[in-house]
Amino acid sequence: MLVTLKEICKIADERGIGVGAFNVPNLEALTAVVEAAEELNAPVIIAHVEIHEKYVPIEVIGPIMIETAKNASVPVCVHLDHGTSFNEIMKALRIGFTSVMIDASSEDYDTNVERTKEIVRIAHGMGVSVEAELGHILVSEKGASEGDVTPNNVNPKDCYTDPEKAREFVKNTGVDALAIAFGTAHGVYAAKPVLDLQRIMEIKKKIDIPLVMHGGSGVSSDEFKTAIQNGIKKINYYTYMALSGADRAKKFLYENRDNDSVQFHDIVMAGKEGMKENVKIAMNTFLMK
Repeated sequence: MLVTLKEICKIADERGIGVGAFNVPNLEALTAVVEAAEELNAPVIIAHVEIHEKYVPIEVIGPIMIETAKNASVPVCVHLDHGTSFNEIMKALRIGFTSVMIDASSEDYDTNVERTKEIVRIAHGMGVSVEAELGHILVSEKGASEGDVTPNNVNPKDCYTDPEKAREFVKNTGVDALAIAFGTAHGVYAAKPVLDLQRIMEIKKKIDIPLVMHGGSGVSSDEFKTAIQNGIKKINYYTYMALSGADRAKKFLYENRDNDSVQFHDIVMAGKEGMKENVKIAMNTFLMK
């Protein structure tokens, strides 16, 4: 069932859960995520990230995502994540995505407001939800796989979202969901992240829209649950899912190293199952189980 981000976050709010947003840069990732959601009867967000254009263009994967969502037995939002270019966001809207993220967080505050307002005006006219980002989601020391860049020589805490600024930003843009910075980072953590979970509550007191957590891989189950209880509704998760798929494919190849009948589709299906298992673990955490 194809739904908007606003609709899926309402479900999350009513059920007291978080909804996972999983990048799907290929068909195996897409089927792994949706099958996991259906088996757990969980709402889910499938996302295309602008930097994944090098793996599969949105014109190719987008329509498949839309059809998969329509045919799913659970609510599925089709989302463009980290959309930095106007053209990419317009492509997503024309294809039929039900949610887009305008990421102008690397710009100054006023530019972020103006760019976000423009996308909100266009997307809302088409019945599409809009996510924006305020503050700056960091990049882990081991690198990112979701396409963010941490400014040089910046204290991480200086990148955290200011609650009062968040209130002002939402009021001035009319955005439907807000990605906030409170210590998470894109990519693989070199050390355990230190999260300012109290900041989520402080921001939630100021604004009445769903809050979004980026950089979900590597966060503990207890921290996820506290973040959800404090106001997070959408959780972006990809890196550990992708690593799990690679690990399963490597294991399959090792176990079948003397089997000359192994074909490429066998390898990718093993990777798909690895991703699916990891997604189900994450989803169960977001469902507060």
